[in-house]
Amino acid sequence: PVDKAIENVVPKIEVRPKRVWGSIYQVPQETKPKRQLFLAAKWLIDAARSKKGASFSKFLALELIEAANETGTAYKKKLEVYKMAEANKAFARFANR
Repeated sequence: PVDKAIENVVPKIEVRPKRVWGSIYQVPQETKPKRQLFLAAKWLIDAARSKKGASFSKFLALELIEAANETGTAYKKKLEVYKMAEANKAFARFANR
């Protein structure tokens, strides 16, 4: 279940700021494997920390279960990143400059 949760939260694409002729564009780029795992772990931990009331371990377990079921805060963060990449795909031509 933990592998499935992390796999569901791992982003394949992210947006990175790129300066071109004085303007800064949010350019969608593929995410490197190490960064994918870093972002997935960061989003899961941040989601668990943001909840108040019970212990961190309980919320982390809950967040992992929700991520495995493709719900929860961390999974929504991944979808948010994908929406940003989709909205800015016109700037993908700046990725290799």
